[in-house]
This record gives sequence, C-alpha cells and structure tokens, in this order.
Amino acid sequence: MPAFPDDIFTEPEDVDPDTLANLGPLARLAGGWEGLGGVDINPKADGPETRGFMERSLFQPIDPQANGPQLFYGLRYQLHINTPEEDITFHDQTGYWLWEPATGLVIQTLSIPRGQIAIARGQAEPDASRLVVSAERGRTDYGICSTDFLEYAFRTDSYTLEVEFHDDGTWSYVSDTMLMVRGRTELFQHRDRNRLTRTSAPEPNPLMRILAERQDSVLRATLEDQAP
Repeated sequence: MPAFPDDIFTEPEDVDPDTLANLGPLARLAGGWEGLGGVDINPKADGPETRGFMERSLFQPIDPQANGPQLFYGLRYQLHINTPEEDITFHDQTGYWLWEPATGLVIQTLSIPRGQIAIARGQAEPDASRLVVSAERGRTDYGICSTDFLEYAFRTDSYTLEVEFHDDGTWSYVSDTMLMVRGRTELFQHRDRNRLTRTSAPEPNPLMRILAERQDSVLRATLEDQAP
C-alpha cells in the first residue's frame, strides 16, 4: 500500500482551476474522436468471432477533484460503437480518466450496460507517449465487479488497456479482457483494438467556463462605467 499522510482531511490550497492545463499524459485524449477500423475478437459457441467496428468517443475535462490531500485532474468519457452490419449499439461505455500529478497515478474507470464496472490503474510521466492500466477480479482497490450471470457464464479475470499516442495526433489502443467462458478449460483473450482521429477540440472544464463568464461580466461592467 502507498504511504499516505496522517492528515487525511486537509485539501490542497491554490489549486489551478484549469484542468486542460494539468492533465499530464491524459491531455492528448481530450476532445472528440472517431475510429472506423476497429477490430473485435470475442467468444462464441463455435469459436472466436472477429468483427470490424466503428467507434466515436468524447473526452471532456472535469473540475479538479480532491480526496483530502489527494488531487486529481481528469476527463469524463463516453464511447459508442457500431458494426457495419447492424444499426443497434455494439458496445457502449462511460467513465473517467484521472491523473494524480503528485504521484503519476493514472486511473481509468469504466461502466458498461451489461452489468459490469471496473477501476484500472497505471503509472505514467506527464509527457508519456504510452499508457497501460489494468484491473483484476477479486481486488478491492483496482478490481472488476460483474453481475451474477456474467460471473457464471463469462467470468472476467483481468482487464488491460494499452494506449499509444502517435506523432500525427492520433492515438490507438489494444484492450485485452481475459474471460473464463463456462464450459471451457482455458481463458479466452477477448481483444479490441482501434486507432482514433480527432473530430473536435475539448471544451474548458465547468469551473473555467464560470470564471471566464465572470471575467467577461466584470469587463463589460467596467466598459459601461467608462462609457461617456
């Protein structure tokens, strides 16, 4: 367990409100993204199935978050995946990416509407070009929690996500989920991969928008007072 301070209540002072300026390695995820060449390998009754998919995702900054002395900057994300063959959603996922500047801790939380959540962790330098986060079933800190049916039929033992940032501004990922499928004797490696291109810039975090609006109001009032 990391060494934590005795004072668990006092929050940091003079916290920079600008999340986009303090995201460290997560800064290159901020904004809207699209990837049309995704590949998914998943288990079926008669063996592995490989499918192509199209992905659209959005990562927007949240306000700084303090757990007592611990300070996170982060992004709220939502991704939506379809396949060329079907209109119905193939995969939907939401969660947060968090960065702790003081320690280099990187966290990804994820929630999918099949009844599963996870919190994965890694370590990275502020200018890292690669991120790796992982979670394991049974852990109480960085673990995986599933419905009783998923535990029975498609037990998830581990999750690893590798993200690589490229010089052209795109980024790619490889996601490996190790599943114990009921009736099988070996773990199945459920793999997803894709490369994403930016479609939109991120917005400022909510506090920065409030401060900007307040500054604009003060400036307008000052100009009105100075008007002849």
